[in-house]
Formats: sequence, C-alpha cells, structure tokens
Amino acid sequence: MTSAVSDDADVIVVGAGPGGSSAAYHCAAAGLQVLLLDKASFPRDKICGDGLTPRAVAEMVRMGVPIREQDGWIRNTGLRVIGGGHVIELPWPELSSYPSFGLARARMSLDHLLVEHARAAGAKFQERTTVTGPLLDERTGRVIGVQAKVAGQDGPVTYRAPVVIAADGVSARLATGMGLEKRQDRPMGVAVRTYFRTPRHDDPMMESHLELWDGKPGESDLMPGYGWIFSLGDGSANVGLGSVSSTAAATTVNYKDLFAKWMANAPAEWEFTEEHQLGPVRGAALPMGFNRGPLYGRGLMLVGDAAGMISPFNGEGIAYALQAGRVAADSITQSLARGTAAGRERALATYGTRMKDDLGGYYTLGRVFVKLIEHPQVMHLCTRYGLPRPLLMKFVHKLLADCYEPHGGDWADRVIAGLARMAPAA
Repeated sequence: MTSAVSDDADVIVVGAGPGGSSAAYHCAAAGLQVLLLDKASFPRDKICGDGLTPRAVAEMVRMGVPIREQDGWIRNTGLRVIGGGHVIELPWPELSSYPSFGLARARMSLDHLLVEHARAAGAKFQERTTVTGPLLDERTGRVIGVQAKVAGQDGPVTYRAPVVIAADGVSARLATGMGLEKRQDRPMGVAVRTYFRTPRHDDPMMESHLELWDGKPGESDLMPGYGWIFSLGDGSANVGLGSVSSTAAATTVNYKDLFAKWMANAPAEWEFTEEHQLGPVRGAALPMGFNRGPLYGRGLMLVGDAAGMISPFNGEGIAYALQAGRVAADSITQSLARGTAAGRERALATYGTRMKDDLGGYYTLGRVFVKLIEHPQVMHLCTRYGLPRPLLMKFVHKLLADCYEPHGGDWADRVIAGLARMAPAA
C-alpha cells in the first residue's frame, strides 16, 4: 500500500453526509490524517424525513455529539401510527442497547453539525470539491486516491490515500467508476417532502400515516405509499410521503401530485397549506437492502446510500450510515497498524463482514416485508386488522424501527433476533 508519491492523507472520505462525517470523525479521533471532500458548500439541504430513531441516537452519543434541546434538537417519545380507522401510539421501548427516545433536526443543520464535529476531531474538510472518479494503481487496479475538480481552480486535481471511503450518496459515482453497479433485485424507495410552519411543530411523537387517500379517508381510492409528519420544534414540521418497490425498476407514480392530493385533505388546523409552506416539494431515491457491493474491495469502502444501506422496513438511513462510518473507521485504523499488506487487507475486509453480519439478515426480512406491503390493498388489510392488536403492534414496532435487543430482551426481541439470524444475509 506504499507509493512512490507521498499520500495526502491516511484516508480520503468522499461525501460529508452523516456516513462520511461519522467515518471522518472516528478516523480522526483515532489519530489518522483524514481528508473529507464534498461537492457542496455547507450548510446545504438534503431530502430526508429528518427523524432519527433510537438506534441513530445511540450512534450520535458514541460520537459525543451534543443532543440537548438547547443544542437545537427536539426529542420524540415514540411513533403514532394512523391507518385502518385506528390511531395507535407506540412509545419507544425501554432497552439496554438503545435510548428510549428519538430526535429530529433538519438535515441542513444536522449535516453541518456533524461536519464541524469531524473537523473538531482533526479531520480536514474541503467543500466545493467534486470527485469525478477513483485514482487507480496501474499495476494492481487498486484505489490509491481520487480525481476531482475544485471550484475556482482550473483543471483536475488528484488526492492520494491508501484507503478511500465512498460516502457519496445515491449517485455512488466512485462505486460506479469501479464498475460496481446496483442490484436490480433489491428494493428501491422514493420519497418527497417539504416543510410547513404549523401548530404541530412541537408534537412529542413522530407520526406515520399508513394509508394515503385521494379524497375523503375511507370513501375514496387508496394511493400507493405512506406519509409522515416529523415535528422539528422550531415552528415547523417535515411533512412527506414515500413508497417502496421490491425491485429497482423505475416507478411511474407522480409523487408530487400524490403529495398535493394528501395535503388537500389534511385538517385545516394543521395549516399544511401553500401560504405556510417553506420551500418546494423535493424528492429523492432511497436505495435499500445493500443494493451495491462489495462493501469493501481494492482499497474502496462503500458507506451509507452508496451501498444501499437504507432499511426496507422504514426508509431509515441515517442510523446505518453513522454505524457504517464507525465500523469502517475501526477497520481502517486496525489495518494501518498491521505490518504486512496481507494483514492490512484482512483488517479492511472485516468492515464488510461486520456490516453484513449485523444487518444482512434484517435487510433480507425487509425485502420480504416490502413484497407484502407494496400493494395498497394489502397495507389496508394489515392496518385495519393489525393495528388494534397491542401484542402484535409491539412486535411490529420493534421490527419496523429496528429497535430491539440483539441479545436477550423480551419475547419480541428474541423472535426478531432469531428471525434475523436465520434469514440469509442480504
């Protein structure tokens, strides 16, 4: 892994979203020289629900990120589920592995906070730098850096490091530059969202609408997808909807029209109207269930959306991106302490193994779940007859939120953990 040309860093991280900033933070905290690159100028916006589950909160705590309300967060106590004529409130479970609360914060602010946290740990952050492709060793084909264009500079720029982390989002430009195409047999979601000034801005629960109607609820046609309302505590709420397909096939649904129909039937007191809307309705693709791999190979690690780490169960991506950044950093730190090239490769390869061992079976269960609920009629039956059953909903809540004890716990924890272990790795 040595080079005749001196390296610019021990590790280059491409993309300063939650996964990239997590990797940069953990690498820098371990004493490595880190170069974090992003094409945007921060702060910048990202399409997201802005909600963090307890699993994501646990990763934030590991990073030492301040999460007090006075630091700009709103805590939520659980999930309110609406569907089938029922309204069910499901508090986050009391577990030893995760806290019993979630968080919400707009990505404009969250991602900037995480970048600054990585910088404070010692990572060098360079924005307005568009990475155009990998830099390869001509003899081995191994990634030894990246090629980029820096705003305000003429011509391409090259940065070198023995390991590169691709946390460059759904576009996955580095991975595709290495010939790593997405798998068509993995789920793909689509989501749109906007913000509203609303009296609901301080709701203590995240809210999920499992049925979307194109007219009066229960008396019109069901539309594909599910909706959410995540209060941000600052006078506004993130309101959006999404849907998921069991394959990566392109969808023909007009989601902005879907959103408009849903808003047209929202209660007037919520004030989800044009005059209270903050910004346009924007959409993004959600790659799910490890839809691109390998997670490590030839000096390149895939983190977050670039590897399709979004949960097929609920569209959550931040928790897994934060986790992947931490695990990737640990593997890199271990590798750089090894004395041989073979030893370094074995340490780097543990990243993919650890992520697949932890999430592979769970994501496989998620693919089965998607095949069941991608039809609105099936979702309607599930919500109508499933929501009123407390024991069933306790199990479903833990399963969908990935908020269960991986070892021990109650009956629901043990059943979910057992199913995940028995399922083939994604």
